[in-house]
Amino acid sequence: MEFVGSNWGEFDALEPTRWPVADFTKARRETIASEFPGKVLIFEASEPRVRSNDSDYRYRPDSAFVYFTGWGSQSVPGSALVIDARGQVPESTLYLRPTAGKDSDEFFANPAIGEFWVGQRPSLGQIELQLGIKTRDIAEFETDAKSWEAILDKDSEDLMQKASEIRFIKDDHEIAELKKAVAVTVTGFAEVARAIPRATRQPRGERVVETAFFSVARQHAYDLGYDTIAASGKNACILHWTRNDGEVKSGDLILVDAGAEVDSLYTADVTRTIPVSGKFSKEQLFVYEAVLEAADAAFAAVKPGALFRDVHNAAIAVIAQKVSELGLIPVTPVEALDPDNQHHRRYMVHGTSHHLGLDVHDCAKARREMYQDGVLEPGMVFTIEPGLYFHENDLLVPEAYRGIGVRIEDDVLVTETGYENLSAGLPRTASGIEDWFSQALLGGAG
Repeated sequence: MEFVGSNWGEFDALEPTRWPVADFTKARRETIASEFPGKVLIFEASEPRVRSNDSDYRYRPDSAFVYFTGWGSQSVPGSALVIDARGQVPESTLYLRPTAGKDSDEFFANPAIGEFWVGQRPSLGQIELQLGIKTRDIAEFETDAKSWEAILDKDSEDLMQKASEIRFIKDDHEIAELKKAVAVTVTGFAEVARAIPRATRQPRGERVVETAFFSVARQHAYDLGYDTIAASGKNACILHWTRNDGEVKSGDLILVDAGAEVDSLYTADVTRTIPVSGKFSKEQLFVYEAVLEAADAAFAAVKPGALFRDVHNAAIAVIAQKVSELGLIPVTPVEALDPDNQHHRRYMVHGTSHHLGLDVHDCAKARREMYQDGVLEPGMVFTIEPGLYFHENDLLVPEAYRGIGVRIEDDVLVTETGYENLSAGLPRTASGIEDWFSQALLGGAG
């Protein structure tokens, strides 16, 4: 329609600059290209995912695409990065769909790319400047692809595996982004603490807690890194409790597992277990101190040269000891740890650690020998998150302990000499949690 497309003024000119991440992503692309000489590597951003009918989920591009481009939350859906490793020097091209301006019929007619619908976006040339990657219109992709041979893409197990494994060691930019994500998450937990009294007065109080964290994640970051777990009372024993529709009752504990995802799409992953009334009961304190001791043992195992599995083994040895002290297993703690026994797993079935980065469970496509059997190196970032879960209907557990679930989770960076607890801004000890909660209610604690 000529009328719709005419008589529009100009936007204020965008003045993009080269993003700092561009120097890091160049090195990442060179690394992956060196693993596949003579090949053409394709990393797709992915298309939007439909939530319902014509409504999509908030867009989140593929993590491998983000890792090699650095584009993050501003990525244009349907884009593709091509790394041509056939020559001595790899060449990268970013294919994307440019926004349709007022000189195009799609300006008004196409809600996916029309500027009338999606607003002003950088041009191909401006994006090329920002990311330091040559750009082309996605319309040229199919034509250009006809000249490519030996293509490796998302269907290549080798490519996806290697792309996952090179993410084990975080560069300085990634570490800085993870620290940003953790900082927002710490702020979110302060808001969680302030929301707990209000949560006790509503039927679905867990959602009061959940949305308190979400409001901080959206205001100060991009989104949640994963669905928040806000599990009060017996629900804390359900590991993947995300319904968050339960009551929050005085005298119970509430386990909150949450992480903010910043615009670069790096995420934190932190868990704290908080007494709703502000103080731990005797039984709750025993369980909490047991988990804390396990976490401390795991921290002590973190150092360059140690095995990734050593961290879990240190934590689970304490868990076995503690459930033995309660008389919950029919063998000694040492016997319980035997691969043929594993009685303690009734009370902590999950692992103690997973790598963290662009994905909350980062590097997930890596080979086992590189992950569980891998050696810790400076620059690795992972969680430490032991727990104890005594289900309400577990008849082996003394009645006073039934329905108590505790997990303590921190985000850890391996350093040259040991580790740095990135989430140390949140207290970990029982007394620290009680004091922090009290301060939050008075308007402090972040």
